[in-house]
Amino acid sequence: MHTEEIEYTVDGESFTGYLAYDDSIEGKRPAILLVHEWWGMNDFTREETERLAAEGFTAFALDMYGTNVGADNPSDAAALMNKTLETEGAPLKRFQAALDLINAHETVEAGQVAAQGYCFGGAVALTMARLGLPLKGVVSFHGALQTDVKIKKGDVKAQIQVYTGGDDDMIPADDVANFVVEMQNAGVRFDVISYPGAKHGFTNPAATARGEKFGVPLRYNEAAANDAYEGAVAFYDKIFGH
Repeated sequence: MHTEEIEYTVDGESFTGYLAYDDSIEGKRPAILLVHEWWGMNDFTREETERLAAEGFTAFALDMYGTNVGADNPSDAAALMNKTLETEGAPLKRFQAALDLINAHETVEAGQVAAQGYCFGGAVALTMARLGLPLKGVVSFHGALQTDVKIKKGDVKAQIQVYTGGDDDMIPADDVANFVVEMQNAGVRFDVISYPGAKHGFTNPAATARGEKFGVPLRYNEAAANDAYEGAVAFYDKIFGH
């Protein structure tokens, strides 16, 4: 397994992503871009990147906040997320820089790229699909589903999978229902998988301890996490003919 940190710049600012791929595989392969939770780049993001690399993809965890910028508590995480979202054009520019980087990588079959994100990252990935970026697929794990982006038929090029918690206090049922209507009206091929009883952050093993420490409704759900991961890999295998 080859892993490395890659520093790149966006509007003169330094960002550092995490690349992983199986260097025993010959030839080019599809790529998965990963977008981190509101905490920023961390061990969970890097571990997920390596898991996807072990499935035979080139995986690249992009950096939405900047080199060595992250948070270990909800107030700082919210501030970093909101600063990113409120900086005009920043999410698109930062995602596009990573998309360009991975499309140009020697192991990647250019144009065969999907994106997946967690919480904040799931919302970012879905926004990139709504903006019509050339992604084959987008997967959101417990990501926010509301958007200010107005889409119409033909705008979204990607197939979409959403994995959400049925008991997610941050992603209420109305948001899920509105997302379904939005996607159907836009003619998107999509799936929504809801896990009964699952809370926000259900894919991250650190979620339960964080939730208890800070008094926020986060909880890891091993069964949901494993099912969502396996579903996402099957989705990639399908859309890439992998």
